[in-house]
Amino acid sequence: MAEMKSKEGVQIDLISGERMDGLTSMEKIRMILDGVRDGNIVVLEEGLSPDEESRLIEVTMTEISPDEFNGIEIETYPKSSSSKSGIFERLMGNDESTKKLTVIGPANQIETLHKDETLISALVSRK
Repeated sequence: MAEMKSKEGVQIDLISGERMDGLTSMEKIRMILDGVRDGNIVVLEEGLSPDEESRLIEVTMTEISPDEFNGIEIETYPKSSSSKSGIFERLMGNDESTKKLTVIGPANQIETLHKDETLISALVSRK
C-alpha cells in the first residue's frame, strides 16, 4: 500500500476484490496487518473467508504488544441479500460467501457505534 501519511487525519485503504484475488491467505493477512499497524483503516470490498478471518485474529493475537500494537477491531456485513444462505447460517458461521464488506482498524483508533445488515457506523480517532 502506498505510504501517503498525513499529519492531519486517518488514512483509509479501500482494497478491491480484484487486488485480493491473486493473493494467498497469508499474503492477505500480512497486507491487512501491515496497514493496520501503520495506523490505517483497511476496508475490503469482498471480505475474507471465515477461515481467513480466524487466521487474521490468530496472527493478530501473536503480534499484540503493550507498547506497540493494541490489536484490531473488525466489522463485517453481507454486501447484498442475494446470498442463498439465511440469517441462521450466517449467525452460525456457515456462510462461506466472501461477498461482504469488511472494515478493519487499530483497536485503539476505531470504535463501532452501530452495526446492522446494511450499515457499519464507526468512530475513528487519531492516535
